[in-house]
This record gives sequence, C-alpha cells and structure tokens, in this order.
Amino acid sequence: MNPAFKGIKSPQSPIPVVIPACERPITVLLVDDQATVNEAIHCMLETEANLTYHYCSSAEKALQIATKVAPTVILQDLILPNSDGMTLVKEFRANPLTCDVPIIMLSTNDNPQTKAEAFAIGVNDYLVKLPNQIELVARIRYHSQAYLNRQAHTTALVAQAHAKELEQTLQELRQTQAQLIQTEKLSSLGQMLAGIAHEINNPVNFIFGNLTYIDAYVHDLMKLLQLYQEKYPEPDAAIQTYLEEIDYDFVMEDLLKMLRSTRMGSERIIQIVLSLRNFSRQDHQEMKLSNIHDGIDSTLLILNHRLKLGINVIKDYGNIPLIDCHPAQLNQVFMNIINNAIDALLEHPNRPKKEITICTSTLDENHIQIQIKDNGSGIPLAVQTKLFEPFFTTKPVGKGTGLGLSICQQIIANHQGTLQVISKPEEGAEFIIRLAVQTAVA
Repeated sequence: MNPAFKGIKSPQSPIPVVIPACERPITVLLVDDQATVNEAIHCMLETEANLTYHYCSSAEKALQIATKVAPTVILQDLILPNSDGMTLVKEFRANPLTCDVPIIMLSTNDNPQTKAEAFAIGVNDYLVKLPNQIELVARIRYHSQAYLNRQAHTTALVAQAHAKELEQTLQELRQTQAQLIQTEKLSSLGQMLAGIAHEINNPVNFIFGNLTYIDAYVHDLMKLLQLYQEKYPEPDAAIQTYLEEIDYDFVMEDLLKMLRSTRMGSERIIQIVLSLRNFSRQDHQEMKLSNIHDGIDSTLLILNHRLKLGINVIKDYGNIPLIDCHPAQLNQVFMNIINNAIDALLEHPNRPKKEITICTSTLDENHIQIQIKDNGSGIPLAVQTKLFEPFFTTKPVGKGTGLGLSICQQIIANHQGTLQVISKPEEGAEFIIRLAVQTAVA
C-alpha cells in the first residue's frame, strides 16, 4: 500500500443491526375529526410498549403533522370535514416523506366497492370502526414492522452502495497518486537524460569535428613520408634504426585503423546522444508525427546494458507510416513491455536461447501494429486475467508497483488503440499494440 494511504482501511459492506420486532419503536398517527374515536383508540394503545401515539383532527394539518412526527403507521378516517379521505390518502402518497408509510383506513362504511377504491389509491388496510383492540394492535404492529423492515433494508442497500462508491473512489485515488508519482519519475528521468545528452553533445561534436582534420593531417603526413621514401630510398643508419624500433610499417597500418575506430566510436556516441534526446522528449502537451521505429530503437538503446546479459533482439520492421502521437508516452509503453520481457527471460538463466522479437506492420491505411514477443516461460492464465489491473504484480515487494501495464493500457487507449497479450505455457508472451495513424487525443 502506498505510504500516503497508510492507516486507511477499505470500507466494508455494512451489516445491518437487526432489532427484535418487539423492541422497535412504533409511532401511530390518528387522523379523525371525532374526539370520542381519538379517546377510544388512545385507550386501546396507551399500555402498549414501544408505541408513541399522535392525534390530528383535521385533514388540513394531517400532512404537516405526519412529516413532523414520522409515523410508522397512519390510522385515517374515510370521511373528514372539508375534505375527502381518499384525497388525503393521495396527498400522503404523493409526498416523499409519507409515500411509503402504511395507512389503515377506519370507516363505518363496510361497502366492498368503497374498500376496493381505498386499496386502489394506496391504502394498506381497511377496518370498520371501532375495531377490536387485539385486532387493531396486531394490525398496527404488523404494518409498522413491515414498514421498518423495508426502511432497514433500503438503508442497508444505500450504505452498501456508498461503501462500494467509496471503495472505488479510494482505489481511483490510489491509482491516480501512483500514476502521478510514476509520471514524475519519468519526467525526472527525461530531464536527466536530456541534460546528459546536452552535456555529452558539445565535447563529442568538438572531438568529431577535429577528427576530420586529424584524419586529413595524418594522410598528408603519410603521403609526405612516402615521398621521402621514394626520393631517398636508402635512409642513413640512424633513421633505419629508429624505423625498426617503432615498427614503422605496423604503426602506419594501425594508425589508419585507430582513426577509423575513433571515428566509429564518435559516431556511436552521437547516435546514443540522439537516441537519449529522442527517448526523453518532453511532449506531453502536443501530439506530433513520429517514427515508431525511432522510439523502439531509442528504448532498446536505454536497455542495452540488460540486453547484453545474453538476450538477442530480432527486429522485423515493416514499412509503416509516421503516426500522430505522444512519442514519449509510447516510449514509456515500449520501455515497460520490453523491460518485462527481459525480466521474464532473466528469471531462467539456464535457458539456452533468449530472444525478444519486435515486428511492426501496417494493418490498413488507418492503423499500424507492433508485436513484442519473448520466448520465455509464458504467463499463467490466472495472471493474464489480472495483468492490466492497477497494483497487481507478480514481482517481489520493492521490485514493482503493479502499475506499469495498467498505465500502458491507459496510454494506448488514449491513443485510440488497443493493447492485447497472448501467452501459452513455455511459449513465451506476446504483446500486440494496435495504434491509429491519426489520433484525436483529449
């Protein structure tokens, strides 16, 4: 876990605390204009445990009181002054705070049609008043418990959804932070390589420029010595002795070889400097037409010290066009995939033939493909399914962040491309990158 997140625990799905039904508080609201009905029902309920009773005598204030006391069940008269009981039910059902509260209709009307209409608009139960005390209490508790259960279940689902969202946010935060750290490291590496390339470039250009004159001067001096030999073919004893001491013929032959090798070495350093500058280009803001082969070659140059440990690189470059891209970002992808291939091959030092094959080709006029394949032991199927997951790594602690391939996939996706892996046991692993020639990157 990243140090910045030390002590942060991932949220767990909440486990709802189940309160026994008999212990859950019940709140009853009676809406009835008859005081005698209020007194009768109040007497029936006043001895009930965990039950709070409220009364409202008018339909006008019923909704206001209901939203204030939050009843678990509403007892409502069918006929109210200045209002139709059916209309009040509709108002309860239209209000978000009371839309799910159970309503038990109380009425002297036992007509089946009236009951059907009441149930149709959302009434949960229908009792002829005044009901039996045992029956009333039973129905109040039944509907209240059902309502409280639904609320508890909904609360648990909301809590689980919030926990899942928090877990996802935390995961994204970790990934973003790690990516920022990785980007900062690559930026620092790029600045360092660019600085080194600049510092090396000046003296190398000086040496390479002087070699041209040295080469010309040496040839002039050699021609002069040849003329002397032609005009004075018989040197005196002192000159003849010195020619033998310095092994004149060998010196003349070896001097030309040294000049050629020095020039080759200087040209090699210039090539390395150009590759370093190419690899470290700071072009995060702008896209440009780039040669993919240059990016791959510069990456191989950076990794040359590891490739010298017995790994042969086979390059099969096709005739591909320049593509519109962020070269430094794609170099980061090549670096990660090739570096992983090297790791896989070096894990088996006794493998007789270690190879990495890099092929490029044109798929169609709008797309190119890069294939990077090693002949290592392959990637297990169980690992392949997690290969691009953030923070997943098979490397020992301290050897990898588990973000390399995840970032690679994101970079390729931002270039409107795809990154695919194909691997079988003992047949190595092949990463296939497909890129658009022209890319509109946000």
